[in-house]
Amino acid sequence: MKKIEDFPRIPLAVLPTPIQKLENISRILGTNVYIKRDDMTGIGLGGNKVRKLEFLLADAKNKGAEIVFTTGGAQSNHAMLTAACCKKLSMTPILILKKRGVTDRKGNILLEYLMNTDVRFLDTDDSADVYREMDRVGQESGKVYYKIPTGGSNAIGALGYVNCVKEITEQTDIKFDYICCAEGSGGTHAGVALGAKLFMPDTRVIGLMVDTDPFEEITTNIMKDLAAMLELDLVPTVDDVHLKNVAGPGYAIPSPEGNEAIRMMAENEGLFLDPVYTGKAFGGLIQMAREGKFGPDDNILYLYSGGAGGLFAIDVNLD
Repeated sequence: MKKIEDFPRIPLAVLPTPIQKLENISRILGTNVYIKRDDMTGIGLGGNKVRKLEFLLADAKNKGAEIVFTTGGAQSNHAMLTAACCKKLSMTPILILKKRGVTDRKGNILLEYLMNTDVRFLDTDDSADVYREMDRVGQESGKVYYKIPTGGSNAIGALGYVNCVKEITEQTDIKFDYICCAEGSGGTHAGVALGAKLFMPDTRVIGLMVDTDPFEEITTNIMKDLAAMLELDLVPTVDDVHLKNVAGPGYAIPSPEGNEAIRMMAENEGLFLDPVYTGKAFGGLIQMAREGKFGPDDNILYLYSGGAGGLFAIDVNLD
């Protein structure tokens, strides 16, 4: 078995991020709810992608890349944080974003503008079109370029969340029965789930799906690639992937449950979720608690993956 330390990594995040108990929400839901503050990773507005980018951009640097491409929706948190981390490392980010969602200069688009980032929109739903455009632009540049998939969700990026689980075990003695995280492209869940198998075998990881992609297959495949990369004596299967669909009316479309979660977190804990990822995901946690999924003595850790920029881009009806 390889160790996480065997892989190239550029320290970018402020770690460890805090774990805090949500005292008021725990009382409301009748169980023990904790939050892992990965909104406090220290670059941009913070967020989970910085952990992935520590490994992805180290790989890009080792391959001599000057230009880094990535993609996502118009308000992609991952794309904004990729730009921020590249700027910090004096690399050139080029964002080829799908022309879906809010493309006005607000939210993450505004942050990318402030960083003087090259942002291009492609009117397509097919990721293959996006990657072809990356190759076209990269080849025209004559420079070495590196392509990061949506959400940084591949085995290299997922290493960041194997490392996160290890971090959790080192910073607290609390035994968590569940870890819940938003599921938008599969990489965070894959890393946490494999990390839990290695470091927290009695903990169940639940991915809260904010989109309707086939995450059983996507997450399992990333876990398989990750296990092979770490040279583990195990092959993950779909039985290792636990999901709940909280997409509601669709990706990046606010849901009533997500809006309630945004309001509950703000009113009771002074923390701000977003309508695309963290609000919907925490809405799923609330629903599971109300359905009796968690007992009064259970400890649930919610992985707060950041994304506050989206709250300032999308109209959310919280009335």
